[in-house]
Amino acid sequence: MILCTVQHVKKMYGGNEILKNISFEIHDQDRVGVVGQNGSGKTTLFKLLSNVDQPDSGSIFIKKDAEIGYLAQLPAYDEDMTVIDVISSTFYEIKEVEDQIKKVNDSLSDPEQSHRLEKNLNKLYRLQEEFEELGGYLIESKINGVLSGLCLSHLSNNSFYHLSGGEQTKVGLACLLLKEPELLLLDEPTNHLDIETMNWLENYLQKYKGAVIIISHDRYFLDKVTTKTIDIEDGECRLYHHNYSGFVKEKENNLLLEFEKYQEQQKKVKKIKESIMQLRDWGARSGNEKFFRRARNMEKALARIQNMKRPKLQRKKAAFEFSVNKRSGQDVAILEQVSKSIDGRTILNNIDLQIRFGEKVALVGKNGSGKTTLIQALQSNEFCSGNVKLGSSVTIGYLSQKGLTADPKQTVLEIFREKVDMEEGEARHSLAKFLFYGASVYKKACDLSGGERTRLRLAQLVYEGFNFLILDEPTNHLDIDSREALETALEEFKGTILSVSHDRYFMNKLFERTVWLEHGRLDNYNGNFDYGLEKRRK
Repeated sequence: MILCTVQHVKKMYGGNEILKNISFEIHDQDRVGVVGQNGSGKTTLFKLLSNVDQPDSGSIFIKKDAEIGYLAQLPAYDEDMTVIDVISSTFYEIKEVEDQIKKVNDSLSDPEQSHRLEKNLNKLYRLQEEFEELGGYLIESKINGVLSGLCLSHLSNNSFYHLSGGEQTKVGLACLLLKEPELLLLDEPTNHLDIETMNWLENYLQKYKGAVIIISHDRYFLDKVTTKTIDIEDGECRLYHHNYSGFVKEKENNLLLEFEKYQEQQKKVKKIKESIMQLRDWGARSGNEKFFRRARNMEKALARIQNMKRPKLQRKKAAFEFSVNKRSGQDVAILEQVSKSIDGRTILNNIDLQIRFGEKVALVGKNGSGKTTLIQALQSNEFCSGNVKLGSSVTIGYLSQKGLTADPKQTVLEIFREKVDMEEGEARHSLAKFLFYGASVYKKACDLSGGERTRLRLAQLVYEGFNFLILDEPTNHLDIDSREALETALEEFKGTILSVSHDRYFMNKLFERTVWLEHGRLDNYNGNFDYGLEKRRK
């Protein structure tokens, strides 16, 4: 059954046409991934589907009485509400019935209400039936399952407004999943999730009763969950009946076929134009009208040929190409019996780690396990005990989770030149390689998106020439094209890399060594993420 139909939808923002001509259908239990470059209009599409915004033209039809769940639509909560209060408020209908049952039970135990005994018993029976039909007896189990899956159980009694932004987002996601709307819209749901939680969410969505549309740049997640892909490019979209990997193959094949057709058409057009010129030349020389008449007929035939747009075999991608000013020694970093405690809690407990020149090491662990603490303390040598030794000639380039730390009023150009000694013209040329074109180099730091902040910091790192890169979630906020460009650059990097990541595709492709941080201790695996995971399961 068709749940949602989108027909010829157009939407403009600030004079720019974001969506030009969008059409597709969503059926019951569809699992659809939405992909496209940053700024292509994916989130705009979600706002239109959820009725947060309206299209300029075209139409969107939603099945009658179908509920749509979208994270951006979460209401504001009272300041004194705990996490469990917020999540329980999802079931307000059941809570009302439960309150009525309590009132009736109180009446039954009240001697003054004995004359209404039969009436109250009938009412209680009806309410209990309604409670069961609404799934009231399953609520506690459902809530506990989702809290546990999203690693929120330990926060259930905490104030919602005292949580971090990432934790609030996870609570919002929990509310959405528990509502079980017919159409679930998830915009980057794996942000702020560790690998264990992502695995749980993948399994949950695979069994979900309704339809799910997911905006994500996590290729592994898309492959696991989705069976269809909507590709948004240049304001238009195309639906593929494959997960992400299948979509990539089909799109490449389609592009090659379209390019062949385009080349054939161009050859045909060129041949007709040459024939027209030749006929006109013959007519001019001989004075014979029939040559001009044939030329005019061929011009009419040429006008009837629909001119194909040249297919884009390559889209513009950020040009990451890291340079190394000076090679480091063979030993890059050595940690011996290192410990670190914060507010009385042991984060790192007698850790040993050796990183050698040219290694690419992935640091993996649950949220809160101490990964960021480890890489920050490694740079500052701020450990409670143990020894840290950096090798000779080691220069560290660091990318934080935020991507960039800068004065909010500074422009992109000013921020870049603060770290990289370049003339303005050369700097603008370099920034263009990172998709900062024209006037966008004068954009203020406070107006940059997460993806832009990451790209700008990576642009600095590319030109600074460090030989040891420490990267904290480098693929966060980057679209798939930028992730692929970054992977290629890091693959060719001549120095050493230590990276924290939850991007399984990224880790499997790039890293030949995985260190797993859990309960303050490190386990070392001489292989990629999947290899380490398999070893841990055994």
